[in-house]
Amino acid sequence: MRMSRERISIAAAQPSGLAALVARHSMRALTTLSIAGLGWIALVWIVIDMDNPLAQLTMPMSSQWSSANLLAIVAMWAVMMAAMMLPSALPMVQTFVALCRRNGQRARSRQFVGAYLLVWLIFSVAATAAQWLLQTVGWVDPMIVSTSPLLSGALLLVAGAYQFSPLKRVCLARCRTPMGFLVGEWRGGRFGGFAMGWRHGLFCLGCCWALMVLLFVGGVMNLAWIAALSIVVAIEKLAPRGERVATLLGLALLGAGFWRLLPLLLLPG
Repeated sequence: MRMSRERISIAAAQPSGLAALVARHSMRALTTLSIAGLGWIALVWIVIDMDNPLAQLTMPMSSQWSSANLLAIVAMWAVMMAAMMLPSALPMVQTFVALCRRNGQRARSRQFVGAYLLVWLIFSVAATAAQWLLQTVGWVDPMIVSTSPLLSGALLLVAGAYQFSPLKRVCLARCRTPMGFLVGEWRGGRFGGFAMGWRHGLFCLGCCWALMVLLFVGGVMNLAWIAALSIVVAIEKLAPRGERVATLLGLALLGAGFWRLLPLLLLPG
């Protein structure tokens, strides 16, 4: 029964009131989009100025990484995740701020966004470890593009199959319904914003991790591939029939995975 009064108040909020509150706090939306925009600028800079010493740190020629390489690559993944994921998380952030104001609470949007990005920072560390391992065995090049048809096909199949998993459906549903998520996960108090942002980040990670792993197929330095994945994520989460798009995408990924593996399956012996 704890927090029941707050949840009742949240559930009673009218859409028109929420829209007005969101409009009054558009500066927070602008700040969130600005963080994502800066991330995209950084990615574009790395791609168009690969000879820059800082950019070179993100593309070590072997798996013998220095500490500077490690930090640069973790930072690159973290910036990329912020650029790709924050735009689709904006409706959740806006609704969180609006509901806080509706209930007379301080809108701790920095906590919410910070916790959300912390989840993706942890993913970035894991992706960096995967990148090092794959480079060690020679399955990705310094541009972080798969050099192995087996790896590419396997990742496409995993991503395609995951689109039909119960976990994907549950996480996508929570990401697509900001009001429903916040009613179910509402936390008050000083660190309530952080707790809710962390929970939203976990659901978002559960929804999108397999798609993010496909960055190893198309390459982290491939802006068109990064943009395509970002658009797919946004459509799944924000489009009116995003669940159907997720299903169609799953079929397409399974088909692409089998196509990449077909030459290996047909090899004699």
